[in-house]
Amino acid sequence: MLFRIFPILAVLVIVSACSRPAAATEEGEPEQNPSTILSVGSEAPNFTVSDDEGNTVSLADFRGDRNVVLIFYPANETPGCTRQLCAARDAWDEYIERNIQVFGVNPASIADHKSFRNNHQFPFPLLADTDGEVVAKYGARGLMGLTKRTVYGINAEGRIVFAERGMPDTKTIVAAFDS
Repeated sequence: MLFRIFPILAVLVIVSACSRPAAATEEGEPEQNPSTILSVGSEAPNFTVSDDEGNTVSLADFRGDRNVVLIFYPANETPGCTRQLCAARDAWDEYIERNIQVFGVNPASIADHKSFRNNHQFPFPLLADTDGEVVAKYGARGLMGLTKRTVYGINAEGRIVFAERGMPDTKTIVAAFDS
């Protein structure tokens, strides 16, 4: 009997944890729910992390200069994630034409990202969000801490112009910068 109830209790605990209201920060503003996608039109949260070469990357460095696309994906060298990032690689000219800097993001290490990037010759850096801070700020954390496949477009003013789960195609992503 206990074995039949345990899965139900586990689901209730997960649902309860995911449905709690966001806690307040020290400034009194609500924290971002780590599994809720951010709204188009909202200000993109700043972050500072290392890329696959060990360089420090901060979203604030692009403000006023370049558009940014963040591709959150679960894991390096998996079929879906490889296909998604290879699609961005293959459409690189479309991103360059729109002054868009692309970043792949997940909690893997710098070394793991470097190997993945070299294996597939991505022209864009992969960000090592090893503590999951960026994933949480952008609402891309899924069940059991896995990264939800999520794509954001951020204009040079720091506003989110595109936010979608899954693997949207490049034309859909870059079109958001035209509106």
